[in-house]
Amino acid sequence: MVARDKLLSRAAIEGMIAEGNIIVIYENRVLRVDAWLPRHPGGDKVVFHMVGRDATDEINAFHCDETRVIVRKYQIGHVEGVWKNFIPPIQGGKFRRFEQIDEAVSLTDTSASGSSDDEVCCTTSTRANSTLSRTKLASEEATFEKKEAKDKIYAPKVQEIPMSVDLFAEYERKLVERDLEKYPSLDYDTQLSITRRYRELEEKLAQEGYFQCTYWGYGRECIRYFTLATLSYYFLKKEWYLTSAFFLGLFWHQITFTAHDAGHHAITHSFFGDNVIGTIVANYIGGLSLGWWKRNHNVHHIVTNDPVHDPDIQHMPFFAVSTKFFGDIFSTYYDRLLKYDGVSKVMIGLQNWMYYPILCFGRFNLYRLSWEYLLLGQGPRKGQAAWFRYFEVVGMGVFWYWFGYRLVYQQLPSAGVRIGYVLISHMVTMPLHVQITLSHFAMSTADLGGSESFAQKMLRTTMDVDCPAWLDFIHGGLQFQAVHHLFPRMPRHNFRAAQKPVIEFCNDVGVQYSIYGFVDGNKEVIWRLGDIAKQAAIFADCSNHMVQEATATGKIEGM
Repeated sequence: MVARDKLLSRAAIEGMIAEGNIIVIYENRVLRVDAWLPRHPGGDKVVFHMVGRDATDEINAFHCDETRVIVRKYQIGHVEGVWKNFIPPIQGGKFRRFEQIDEAVSLTDTSASGSSDDEVCCTTSTRANSTLSRTKLASEEATFEKKEAKDKIYAPKVQEIPMSVDLFAEYERKLVERDLEKYPSLDYDTQLSITRRYRELEEKLAQEGYFQCTYWGYGRECIRYFTLATLSYYFLKKEWYLTSAFFLGLFWHQITFTAHDAGHHAITHSFFGDNVIGTIVANYIGGLSLGWWKRNHNVHHIVTNDPVHDPDIQHMPFFAVSTKFFGDIFSTYYDRLLKYDGVSKVMIGLQNWMYYPILCFGRFNLYRLSWEYLLLGQGPRKGQAAWFRYFEVVGMGVFWYWFGYRLVYQQLPSAGVRIGYVLISHMVTMPLHVQITLSHFAMSTADLGGSESFAQKMLRTTMDVDCPAWLDFIHGGLQFQAVHHLFPRMPRHNFRAAQKPVIEFCNDVGVQYSIYGFVDGNKEVIWRLGDIAKQAAIFADCSNHMVQEATATGKIEGM
């Protein structure tokens, strides 16, 4: 107990991270969570993004009281005062070993930190330049050294992003500066004040019952699910096949919202109960992996709208919401380059026109990602979450048996009808994909550094969609994405009621709350896609001009 409660200096923590330890700060506790990584139900990637950071708000937002007690078992010490975040290794942070740090410098002096974000808070221009330089990730590698330890899992090395020409640094710099002017200062006093008010709001909402599940809401939804499924079956038996497909698509669209809630443990608030519910809904009924969704979605919630790290905006070669994608970004989620190749150049140039047609086929991509997750074993490898992989694989088999074999192959009379049935049932789910992208595609993609509070970052990168209460069922309640990102475990039936106190919080702390009507929100997304398409055309023109100029001056031989 004495060892767990010892005071650790900033330099000591930096040294431990440099040696490959996975260190996060939680309520001023220093946690070494290496042994927890293979057991973490939400995947290891999300933990890597918290290394060297104060993860108090993130841990509390995503985990129940039981889990919060468990993580305290990994405490190896504590820190005093306000922790100033390092840049995590997965994001390009560099760390020095303890013996490399000048012991003449005070161990608590923030200037002694190797990759601290302190400098991000100095001036507007310094912050912008620091942010832009970090997003390139340079060619530096994370300084994690592999050790011969059985249970250790290590953060991936950050790989070089080949940037042939940095034509859009000015464009991105202006976007960063716009955010810096639009939102509260990034100094720690200001951000700490926002954090404290956010925690007070969370406590208030918890006391008032906003985190308690409204089971009657699910009762109404189950009636809706049963009605849609029954209609699909009825028209199938009547041989109105394409009508049957339409209602099956509506059924999938609606029931996915329940899988989302279960993935956030917002129904029973029990790890086992919600995972069973979510897996039955997602895998057995929908053919999609709940485990894949959790791994993907948790990272999205932590690094929302970051082009390098957030998989929910990494849709190359079809969509790009930032000019950063023109530089062959290395995705730290997919561990591969997102190449800006010939296909990308054509598709990005048309993305504002192809947005809706491409989303009609979004569900097919989710099948691919689900099987990739399960077959490659990307989920937890130990602990109570590990066995769900097998439960999921069985569920996927059950889905393709009842849908692929029993329904499509046996019940439908011809190949043409089968193709039409599959296409219609899947294309009807398109509004769900619009809903997912609508709340983020038009929002900020700037990285303002580690000093930005969790609450401000969520509000800066997320918009709510306004609609009448009677239309909530179409959006599944998830049109309140700003509320959801602030409080992921809040049941979505309570989002509308929580909107008012969230707006009051935003007004109090001076953080903009973004909300658009559904039509206006779509206009914003299309405008953003069109603007990036225009920048892509400028990029192509500039690149061609530079090649021609170099050829004319003899700088390129053999041309």
